Amino acid sequence: MTVTRRDGEALVLMSQREAEGSARLLNFAAQLITVTLDDGGSLAERMSKAFPWMLALSPADRESCAQDLVDAARASFSTDQRHLAIAELTSWKETAAAVAAGLGSTDLEWLDDETLERP
Repeated sequence: MTVTRRDGEALVLMSQREAEGSARLLNFAAQLITVTLDDGGSLAERMSKAFPWMLALSPADRESCAQDLVDAARASFSTDQRHLAIAELTSWKETAAAVAAGLGSTDLEWLDDETLERP
């Protein structure tokens, strides 16, 4: 909501969720800028310094994560859709947490397709 004032600049009111989302996106942008200005190591190595949770991922996943985060940030900033970058960041962070908890090393047992009756 925009509040127009006669004697000053217009004010914009937003929800707490929107304000927090904007703050998270700005924080993420600041971290990405810091990573890109560093010239030591690969993108994944530099991003692992800014986002230590990435160290729980395999080296190949770190490379994918780094590129996915940069791509999502570019898409998010260019379309003014902050949820794109935040969703990608959250997704990779949760994946790293699951791998750190040992969920990525378990062999999965796939069941054959079976038709079940309705309960």
